[in-house]
Amino acid sequence: MSCKPVTFRNVPPDTFKCMKKKLQDYGINVPSGNRGELSGKGVTADFEWDGKSILTITITEKPFIVSCDTAARKIKDFVKQCNGS
Repeated sequence: MSCKPVTFRNVPPDTFKCMKKKLQDYGINVPSGNRGELSGKGVTADFEWDGKSILTITITEKPFIVSCDTAARKIKDFVKQCNGS
């Protein structure tokens, strides 16, 4: 069962690019482009970025022992690291 989508607003191109690089450095496979499937570390998620500022990530698979909230918090950390906040 997938988790509810997490939507980030105010994600400009530089932040999106930075976040993708940080996820890759962390060992997550990130396809090129503005949409696709992230996978790695036992987690799979679909992402879609509108090319301007809105990024939506939906976790579709995760380890049983990891809650949706924990997985979402980890993704939020990557956005925060790149957003300077």
